[in-house]
Amino acid sequence: MKQQLAAVEFNSGPHMIVAGAGSGKTRVLTFKIAYLIDKGMEPSEILSLTFTNKAAKEMKERIKSLIGKKADSLWMGTFHSIFARLLRIEAPALNYRPNSLFTTARIQFH
Repeated sequence: MKQQLAAVEFNSGPHMIVAGAGSGKTRVLTFKIAYLIDKGMEPSEILSLTFTNKAAKEMKERIKSLIGKKADSLWMGTFHSIFARLLRIEAPALNYRPNSLFTTARIQFH
């Protein structure tokens, strides 16, 4: 529990939390993001990547229960969905239409 609290309250530079199954990663990340926003960080400046849609949805719901609608502007999702979102945003700079990059698959953003 002490290590989890230390991870939540550490606030110096970028963060990466790596831990084994059942060690409380999701809880730490959830409270970490809420803590950063509570300390004044803009939700849109936070990037949280997960491996599954289920994990991303669960984390965003937990964070929303702590901080409310501010959670809507978090950059949170799977590696695939976040980078697809970035490609759509930057498509005009590459001379593509935003939706022309993904013609064979429907991408869902979280």
